[in-house]
Amino acid sequence: KGVMEGYNGTIFAYGQTGSGKSFTMQGVVDPSSQKGIIPRAFEHIFESIQCAENAKFLLRASYLEIYNEDVRDLLGADTKQKLE
Repeated sequence: KGVMEGYNGTIFAYGQTGSGKSFTMQGVVDPSSQKGIIPRAFEHIFESIQCAENAKFLLRASYLEIYNEDVRDLLGADTKQKLE
């Protein structure tokens, strides 16, 4: 609700390798009951935008991985490329 009022939102997943962070964030398309946080949040945001009247929205999203002090953009064309 706060995001739709103009506040920034952050979802931070932290944990041991193999603990299910990526699955929790992404999930799977089918069955829809196993969608992750990201697709569910996007659905909610876009539904709210469609219902809004007389308002403009700017939606910006990033999906980063930090592992062994290397940062990678998981939405980029090359998810293996390290960022500075």
